[in-house]
Amino acid sequence: MPDVLVVGDLNPDLLLSGDVVPRFDQSEQLLERADLILGGSAGIVAHAFARLGVPVALAAVVGDDAFGALARGWLAAAGVDVGPVRVHPTLPTGLTVVLGLPDTRTMLTLPGAMGALTAADVGDDALAGVRHVHATSFYLQPALAAGLGRLFGRARALGATTSLDTNADPAGTWGGLADVLPVTDVLLPNRAEALGIAGVCGYVGDEAGYDVVAAAAAIARRGPLVVVKDGAAGAVAVSPSGDVAHAPAVPVDAVETTGAGDTFDAAFVAARLRGRPLGECLALACRAGALSTRAAGGTAAQPTAAELGL
Repeated sequence: MPDVLVVGDLNPDLLLSGDVVPRFDQSEQLLERADLILGGSAGIVAHAFARLGVPVALAAVVGDDAFGALARGWLAAAGVDVGPVRVHPTLPTGLTVVLGLPDTRTMLTLPGAMGALTAADVGDDALAGVRHVHATSFYLQPALAAGLGRLFGRARALGATTSLDTNADPAGTWGGLADVLPVTDVLLPNRAEALGIAGVCGYVGDEAGYDVVAAAAAIARRGPLVVVKDGAAGAVAVSPSGDVAHAPAVPVDAVETTGAGDTFDAAFVAARLRGRPLGECLALACRAGALSTRAAGGTAAQPTAAELGL
C-alpha cells in the first residue's frame, strides 16, 4: 500500500547538450551528448520518493507506444507502483526535448497523452490508505486542473494531506487556482512561479520591487503552507498564519539541473510525513535538490534516505 500518490505527467526527456541553439536554414549541428531519460515532473517526483524509501504510486496517462513503455518500465524498476498509470489507445506519450547550455536551458514539450489525465481517473480506491497526494504540472494538464480541487477535497476527506507544484504556466496567466489553494496543504513553487501565482492573489509588489516572502504570504492567506525554491538563495516557507522559515542553498558542483525542484518536493514531503520540524524539512529538501544535480537528468543522482539522514 503506497504512502504517497503522485498525480501528473509522465514522459521521457530527451536531454541535448553542446551546440543546441538552432540556426535553421538547412544547418546541421553536432551535439556533445544526447540522453533519453525519465521525465515529467510527476515521474521524477515519484522516482525521488522511491529513492527515499517512501512507498509511492503514480497516476498518469501515457500512450500505447515505446516511450510510454519505457517510462513505465523505468519507474517500476525503481520501485514505483505504476498500476494507476493509464495507457491511452490513440494519443502519443508526451515528450520533452531539453536544450541545455552551461548556465541555462529551454524545454520543448509535446503534451500528448499527459493532457488526457482527469481527476476522475483517480478513484477513491487509489486514495484509500494513502497518507499524502502530490500533484504536478497544473498548467500542462487542463483536464486534471479543472477537477484538482475536488480531487484534493476527496483526498482530505479520506485522511490524506495534499501538495501541489504547479510548475510553469506557458500562458503566463496563473489562473485556475481559486478552488485548489484552500484544499492544498503545501504549495511548492519556485521564485518565478510564486510571483506569478501571488499576482492573481492580489500581490503587486512595492517600491523596492518584488519580495518573495511577501508574495508567498499573499498566497498562504488562501490556505496552503507556501514553500518557495529560490535557487542560490535557498528556500523559504511561509505559513497561513504568517510564520516564516528559511534554509540556505547547499553548494554543489552541478552537472545539470533538470528535476532538482521535483527532488526538492519529494524530500520536503517525505520529511514532513516523518514528523520533522519545518526548518529541518526545508534544509533536507535543499540538500536533496542540490545533490540531484550531480549527474545529467532528473533521476540519476537523486539521493537516498541514508544520504540525506532522513
